[in-house]
Order: sequence, then structure tokens, then C-alpha cells
Amino acid sequence: MADLSFLALLLLLPPALLFVVLYVIVRPRPVKIPIKNRHVFITGGSSGIGLALAHQAAIEGARVSILARSIDKLEEAKNYIQLSTGIDVSIFAADVRDYGAVSKAVEEAGPVDVLIVNQGVFVPEELEKQGLDEVKFMVDVNLIGSFNMIKAALPEMKKGEDRGPRSIALMSSQAGQVGIYGYTAYSASKFGLRGLAEALQQEVISHDIHVSLVFPPDTDTPGFAEETKRRPPLTGIIAESSGAMKAEDVAKRALDGIKSASFIVPCNFEGLLLSIATAGLSPQRSFVMAFFEVVAAGLVRLIALCFQWNWYTSIQKWQAQNKRT
Repeated sequence: MADLSFLALLLLLPPALLFVVLYVIVRPRPVKIPIKNRHVFITGGSSGIGLALAHQAAIEGARVSILARSIDKLEEAKNYIQLSTGIDVSIFAADVRDYGAVSKAVEEAGPVDVLIVNQGVFVPEELEKQGLDEVKFMVDVNLIGSFNMIKAALPEMKKGEDRGPRSIALMSSQAGQVGIYGYTAYSASKFGLRGLAEALQQEVISHDIHVSLVFPPDTDTPGFAEETKRRPPLTGIIAESSGAMKAEDVAKRALDGIKSASFIVPCNFEGLLLSIATAGLSPQRSFVMAFFEVVAAGLVRLIALCFQWNWYTSIQKWQAQNKRT
């Protein structure tokens, strides 16, 4: 019996020591981001995930501002939220590619406590066939537009330390964690958000501003419906391995992640595996999650290689069939 107890102690000691080490070294430290009575500013807020986020934030008692290009869609979103929650929201019509326009909108809206940079455009096509104007459009909206929004809001956010912890959340995509056939330009624009988020977190942490990077899968939105019509056939085959989520479910997962100041915010189980597989040098607030990242890294890498095997097998089969025809 003594030998068994000693063996059990030996088996438990390494993970226990790892827990202790991670508890000491994990940075930034855990923090909670309040939503109630805070100013939440959401770009791309007139439809899809952005509208669902605005609706959820309003339900939780936030003062909500939404920004999008179409004033008509903004009015529809405002009326929907007002009718369903009884809460009024502020609307701002601007193109995120126009720094002057978004700066004016942010100034009119007032100091922001939670900035959710959610705008995004997606035109799937193989790079060889895709026009550079479409490539530039995606990079300008998805990446440069995010720089514009953060640059516009950050000065006043940094002055708000008396208001408590604040947040900047960036809406990436699972295609910002792994490249997918037909998503070349889109993935590039979304991968760029990760570098932006990792460096930005280091720059703003001393001002009690906390960065979150949300990775939704395919989401049932008007934009997704249009995107699927244009997808290359191979893209559709590969994307079948990941199920679509409802915008409301993504919004809830995203807002929960923002409130817990999580740097990486997955939205489903596959996203959790992707987050572990791509953790790299990204910050991690939860020492429990850090434990799983360390322990499961090898197994998740094996699973990732299985996915890659499946995808490349599908590509080879597709190309072989096309050559025969």
C-alpha cells in the first residue's frame, strides 16, 4: 500500500508542479471587464454578429453605439434593438477605411469602454483568379479598418483609467488561425489581426486596457449566405469539416470572452482545439487553460495533421478528377 501511495505521489507531482509554475508565470493576470453601464462601441453593428453583439450588450445594460456604412441598415438595427429591449442605441454611418470619418464618429459617441472591432468583408476565390482590387478591399476593410478604429478610440480610452478595466476586441475568424483553400486574401487579412492584437496588448496593458481576439467559425449571417454562393467547390468540401453557428450564439461566446478579458476567444469545440494548436506566444490569463495548452499541445498537433491530411487528400482527388475531364 505504501508503494502505491508513493507511486501516486510521483505521478501527481509533475502536473501539480506545472500548475504552480503556470500560476506564477501566466500573464497578464486575470481581470473582469464590466458591461453594465459601460459604453460599448461596435463596428459592423448593423447586421450579423455585430447586431447580435449590440443586442446582447443592450440586454446586459450597456450604452451601445454601432457603426456601419449604410444609414438605412443602421436605422433598422436601432429600431430592432429598441423594440426588443426598450433601449436606445446610437448609430454612426461611416466607412472604416476612412480614418477621418471614424474619428469623427468616435468623438461624437464619447469615450469608449469596450471597443468591438467587428467589421469584415469576405470574397472567396483562388488567388490566381481573384482581382487585386478585391484583395485590397478585404485587406483595407478587415485589417486597415481595424487600425483606423483603434487609432481613433485609443487616446480617450487610455485616459479612462478611473472608469475601470476597458477592452478592445477584434473579430477574427477560424480562417485567421488556419489557411483554407480559396481564402488566401481573407485569411491574410484575418491572420494580420493576430499580430496587431498581440503587440497592442503589450502596449496598452499598463493603462488597464485588455485585448481580446475572437475566432468565430462559419456563421449564419446575410454575408455568409452570399459568400457560399461564390465559394470555389474545393472550399465548400474543406469547410464541411466545420459546422456553422448562429450569430446570436457567436455573440454570446464573444461577449463572455470579452468580459473575462480572454485574449483568445474560441466559439466552439473545434475553435478550442484550434486555439490550443495555435497558442504559440500569445498571452494567456487562465493558468488552467495554460495547463491544457502545455499538456495537450502534442495531441492537438496530431489532430491538426489529420485535418491537413484530409484536406490535401481532398485537393489531390479534386485536381485528379478535373485533369481527367
